[in-house]
Amino acid sequence: MSGPTRARAETDERGSRRDRERPPAPEPLPHPVVDNHCHLDIADADDGWFATEDALAAAAAVGVRRIVQIGCDLPGARWAVEAAATYAALVAGVALHPNEAPRLPDLDVAMAEIEALAGAHDKVRAVGETGLDFFRTGDDGRAAQVESFRRHIDLAKRLDKTLVIHDRDAHQAVLDVLDEEGAPERWVMHCFSGDADFARACLDRGAHLSFAGTVTFKNAQPLRDALVVAPRERILVETDAPFLTPTPYRGRPNASYLVPLTMRVMAQVRGDDLEELCAAVDANTEVAFGGAW
Repeated sequence: MSGPTRARAETDERGSRRDRERPPAPEPLPHPVVDNHCHLDIADADDGWFATEDALAAAAAVGVRRIVQIGCDLPGARWAVEAAATYAALVAGVALHPNEAPRLPDLDVAMAEIEALAGAHDKVRAVGETGLDFFRTGDDGRAAQVESFRRHIDLAKRLDKTLVIHDRDAHQAVLDVLDEEGAPERWVMHCFSGDADFARACLDRGAHLSFAGTVTFKNAQPLRDALVVAPRERILVETDAPFLTPTPYRGRPNASYLVPLTMRVMAQVRGDDLEELCAAVDANTEVAFGGAW
């Protein structure tokens, strides 16, 4: 489950060279935290930019000792279960990403495998990421997304798993489906992207809000406002690696060892003591994902 590690550059969609050099390790955190949403399989498969064993070691060295590995399609879900069974630092989430749902030839068959994978190992803690994405999927694919989302909510409740929600440009629609289906006991708004009002709406329904590197972006003031209104006991941190790398390395591939950059901004924005906030986030993640591992 690993490959060679090297830095590289690639050409982006504009033909420019995108910097792929691995950012330096930040100062370790004063208390460990969990990266509650990561895609190690994508980074591992990305020409070996960061092999899984190296990624886990680098993260642990800065205080990110545990990771929730998320599978977004059937191959990714299979990989997540295998990885969680292999590495003590990992637990898994399995699901069909909302952008995957409209492309599937048979949702019933795919969901049957997701259900089997969700029950395959006690380290599979989550059903997700599921949800709605109205940015990349047009009107013709939205019915399939909603149907897939409903089935994942049902699965999370039946198996007592944490529901991990992807929401892009679909705030109200996500809440509407949750209200119709009934939210499970534990659910996480992955890579929270709303403002303070939307944060309150999610919190009122029992959500944990997970903040990614986007909270460090210059244009993300509404997101920082949401962070401020969230109670400390409902806040999580994530990378969504290899995506959403925090400032000042935005544009380079992300990895769990960069969580300290996000945590320090979060503490500064909230006016919290960093060690106290880290301890809270660590404890919150165990609550959100059904206990320690």
